Amino acid sequence: MRGNQTYAIKWLLFAFFVSCIHLPAQAPKDPELLTWDELIQLYRQDVPPPALKEKLNKLLTTPFVRNTAADAGKRPLKPDVPAVGKILRVAQWNIERGLEFDAIRLAFTDSKQFNALMEDKGSKADDRTRDEIREELRILQQSDLIVLNEVDWGMNRTLFRNVAAELADAFGMNYAYGVEFVEVDPITMGLDQQVVVREVEETYAEPHQDRDEMIAYVKKIMTPDPQRYKGLHGTAILSRYRLEKVQLIPFSTCAHDWYADEKKVSIPEKLEGKVSAAVFKEQLVRQVRRGGRMMLMADIADPEFPSGKVTVVATHLEDVTAPANRQKELQEILDRIQPIDHPVILTGDMNTSTHTGVPISVTRALKQRFGDAKWWAEQGAAQAARYMTPFGWAYNTSVGVTGMVRKVDDPTRASIPVLGDNPEAKFFGMLEKFRFSDGGAFDFRGDKDCSSNEREGTLANSNERSEKGFVPTNELGKSFGLVGQYKLDWMFIRPPHLAKPKGEHEPERFAPHYGRTLKTLNHSIPQRISDHNPITVDLPLGTGLS
Repeated sequence: MRGNQTYAIKWLLFAFFVSCIHLPAQAPKDPELLTWDELIQLYRQDVPPPALKEKLNKLLTTPFVRNTAADAGKRPLKPDVPAVGKILRVAQWNIERGLEFDAIRLAFTDSKQFNALMEDKGSKADDRTRDEIREELRILQQSDLIVLNEVDWGMNRTLFRNVAAELADAFGMNYAYGVEFVEVDPITMGLDQQVVVREVEETYAEPHQDRDEMIAYVKKIMTPDPQRYKGLHGTAILSRYRLEKVQLIPFSTCAHDWYADEKKVSIPEKLEGKVSAAVFKEQLVRQVRRGGRMMLMADIADPEFPSGKVTVVATHLEDVTAPANRQKELQEILDRIQPIDHPVILTGDMNTSTHTGVPISVTRALKQRFGDAKWWAEQGAAQAARYMTPFGWAYNTSVGVTGMVRKVDDPTRASIPVLGDNPEAKFFGMLEKFRFSDGGAFDFRGDKDCSSNEREGTLANSNERSEKGFVPTNELGKSFGLVGQYKLDWMFIRPPHLAKPKGEHEPERFAPHYGRTLKTLNHSIPQRISDHNPITVDLPLGTGLS
């Protein structure tokens, strides 16, 4: 009898062990958020005390993960596309902090309400443009995987929203959020309100209604809120597939020190006299932050995926640095993913502007810094323009005309000695030459039948090309010829069994199809939804494809 009981107990233990093997991996425990006093301390002290330094480090290396949608039984859409069948549609969008939160939410969820929002915001789109917007909404809303850059949590400018969590809830999706920066600048925290108020007062020679409204707006958005302020800014992955093995990995390359370098332009505490225009400009441009660029990785699994699993790599490479440093960040990503033996999706804002920094308009900078800057855009920007150039800051316009034409419309083009050096060419060369440990490669194909607009050329299947280069994903509000239009956001796909990046007879299953840039949708409201256009790509799931 005792032997039978022992056998039964062993069998039950074995069965329990086997069942545990198939349970989804447990998400990492959430890191502890920083308190208001700790955030102030992180600004004031160059070297924080050990306990606070460790707390910050955990926040910058531990992702927030929620698989609530999967636990509730939500499933992927897997839309069916003519000629390729069921797909995984992937979207990527730098949402500019989530400043136009309602427009972003409705773009992914409700076309009818989105149209109403367009009317409320005074859209002047004609019938043809509205048809294009409806089609782009349909495409975006069928995305089962979404990567978002520049995502706020607990910031004044975005009304203290947890943008990733609220969007995931609205979309019925799981999400992972990785903190890239902790914003500790006193102006960002609302502590230097008087600096801006006094500058507004000095802009007008005498009392004026515009001045009073601007001051009221500044006081509203720059009021400190120790309870709601979290100061977090980062990248998110939203998915209708369960997110597993989520990792947040900061780059070891410090392409730009967002604390030490930015703090150099801060206002000295002893300054009590007149606030100069130069000081105001510095306060507007600078962003004193703790943290740095990183990669957010996650696995999604499904029986219809090749090998049953896909690894998603979301990143946002540094803009305030030379292209050579972005290449170092890319190399860190490639080193990390090289052992992977199944499909990979690498996407995000790569900042391939060919410059150290990307131009930004005055009104856009004001909006990014302070939130819904209605009065800044309508009245304040005209005054602020006397301090700042329309091309923005950290931007070197001293480039040759021939080189500019070649680089701006297509940063993948090789350099031509004397005529046009392209410092981004090596970035794309690294990706094309890269091989995974099993010999696999990223797909660089550009076939007429697999592109969204029947254009051919490098990467046309995964990233929409225009007549001469690529459709831009980042633009100034007003472009100046080719200046002010940039392809910064990219999709790089590693399908299974792809040996040659541009091979003519390589497999089509899970290979990129119909890469699109949803520019019309992004421009559907005045001032745009974001300073970046969203992009999508379709990855066929069908086993019938060769």
